[in-house]
Amino acid sequence: MSVRILALVGSLRAGSHNRQLAEAAVKLAPEGVEIAVHEGLAEIPFYNEDIDVEGAVPAAAAQLREAAAGADALLLFTPEYNGTIPAVLKNAIDWLSRPFGAGAISGKPVVVAGTAFGQYGGVWAQDETRKAVGIAGGKVVEELKLAIPGSVTRFAETHPADDTEVAEQLTEVLNRLHALVDGEQAAA
Repeated sequence: MSVRILALVGSLRAGSHNRQLAEAAVKLAPEGVEIAVHEGLAEIPFYNEDIDVEGAVPAAAAQLREAAAGADALLLFTPEYNGTIPAVLKNAIDWLSRPFGAGAISGKPVVVAGTAFGQYGGVWAQDETRKAVGIAGGKVVEELKLAIPGSVTRFAETHPADDTEVAEQLTEVLNRLHALVDGEQAAA
């Protein structure tokens, strides 16, 4: 049985190092794992209960919910904006949290990773993301963390997939997430 992982990237910038890290995850996915990077977070309107109405949910939000519902786990890549989570990623989590208690990420394993320019690799943003995902109903996999510092210089001329240390760390995260989801599927 194949494990389906949905990747969300909290940066909209074309040259985003977090986007590149997500691309590296796709490339390094172990056998039996399919990682899909979700496109379209920029098109999702800010969460508003007035527009979250059955039969009238904005198409981009409905597509995100459908993608998350079809995934076995989620892998969120976040940069750090002013010490916290980017609005686009928080908005995606808000849409995935509804309906409350039965949202598309309810009970699903979620791993948060990322890279940022600072010396800590965006750990504040990652911690805030874990907090939001947990409250939204996702099952945060606390023991799987990857924060890569110095993104602007480290990845100036090297794609994360070609950085040996990053590739090894990311592969370890992916292998452990795969084993976790496989274990849950076998127990079900």
